[in-house]
Amino acid sequence: MGEVRGFGISHSPLFSRPKGDMAFLLSQRLADPAIPDSAKDISKWPEAMKKEWSDDKGAAAGGAHHEAMLQDFNRVRAALDEYKPDFIFMWGDDQYENYKEGIIPPFCILAYDGDMTVKPWLQASSSGSMKGKPNVWGEPMDFEFKLHFHREAAKYFVDKLLDENFDMCYSYQPNEHPGLAHAFLNATLYLDYYRKGFPHKIIPCSINCYGREVIGYHGFADNLSHKPPPDPHSPTPKRCFALGQAVAKIARESPYKVALMASSSWSHSFLTQKTWRMTPDIETDLKLYDAMVKGDYDLWQKFSLEQVEDCGGHETLNWFALMGAMKELNQKVTWSNILPTYIFNATKVTAMFEPA
Repeated sequence: MGEVRGFGISHSPLFSRPKGDMAFLLSQRLADPAIPDSAKDISKWPEAMKKEWSDDKGAAAGGAHHEAMLQDFNRVRAALDEYKPDFIFMWGDDQYENYKEGIIPPFCILAYDGDMTVKPWLQASSSGSMKGKPNVWGEPMDFEFKLHFHREAAKYFVDKLLDENFDMCYSYQPNEHPGLAHAFLNATLYLDYYRKGFPHKIIPCSINCYGREVIGYHGFADNLSHKPPPDPHSPTPKRCFALGQAVAKIARESPYKVALMASSSWSHSFLTQKTWRMTPDIETDLKLYDAMVKGDYDLWQKFSLEQVEDCGGHETLNWFALMGAMKELNQKVTWSNILPTYIFNATKVTAMFEPA
């Protein structure tokens, strides 16, 4: 029988940027002529938002936000090193990176083999927002980073998921991206913040979180006046939850020691239409977070896709898979942290789970 633990982290590209530049997305929104002046009026912002923005456009608050995120990454890294999993089965979104017009699979396991050397700052797509731009480490554009994969275990999960009537796609090689989509790559970059090497093998499992906006918007954001025809929607939260349950069952019955990980922030400002794409939906994030901490996975299971899209929580679908897994395994949060923010694009959540 396998041993399984759950983890959740963020992969926010803003964490990669120089600390004083983490609010650049809000600066872009403030320059969008399609957003009404009333929404841009700082005097009408929530007090917490005004405090973050301050008189330096979020520079000082960005440094504090970065350091808080770093502490959370360090805590998860220490736990992973102590746990020593055979691999990390990681759910993450693909934002018009490896999958584009040629094919958009609802789910796909990347059954890559051996090692891959990537160049994060040269290979990043526009949705990763770091292509050719300065990074917080001061690393050159040709900086290389090594990733490790576990094809044998990836194939094992694909076989078992097919047995469970999940029509799981798989891939032995990259499709449109020369390296790895940033949901997976950033997770490893951040968990190896001090560049000591990341020894843990990964099995990336991409979820089409962006759905209606993955092709038309190229998985990112544009001025509010840009309104391309919607694409077909994402897999539903209920289906992602069921995928997590199936993966957890397979992991539990496998010969492997597994870390199940969701890689994403929660509601994103640039996906939240009701806030003019300026701020995330912190209220909904706190509701989901409270349910997660209490082990109320039924609340998660009942969430609709319309609710997820309304709060800009598209990437939270990765966490719906994790919540399904934790319900299947009867695991509860042993430690977690939430970093709500108005100006740094998305609510950041970090969590670790163990059997109840």
